[in-house]
Amino acid sequence: MARIIREVEVGGRTLRTLFDTGSLRSYIKAEFRPPSARKVKPITVGLGGEIHQLDERCDLTASIDGLQFDMTAYIIQGLGETEHGPLDAVVGALTMEEWYIKLDPRTGNLDLSGLRKREFTEY
Repeated sequence: MARIIREVEVGGRTLRTLFDTGSLRSYIKAEFRPPSARKVKPITVGLGGEIHQLDERCDLTASIDGLQFDMTAYIIQGLGETEHGPLDAVVGALTMEEWYIKLDPRTGNLDLSGLRKREFTEY
């Protein structure tokens, strides 16, 4: 089973992003924090073998393969590394479910067909 890591554009910057169904929430490194970040009630999460207290999150518009999606991400100092290098962001299960982004771990690809269908459907 392969980890699915893709480049995602956020605010004009390209982020190495892990799509992780094992993570409920989404995360972004502090160096990519947008000005609209806000303080929230702290949560405790385990990421990269460490326990973190996170009290800041932001709303982002991200783009993958030219398809846009919105997400709320908690801000974290570091996300660690994979075999593909250091991570800049993690897209969690809630965001993937909202935007119909599916993973194919056997091939290591993202299925963006649901996101493509939503591109022109807004109610």
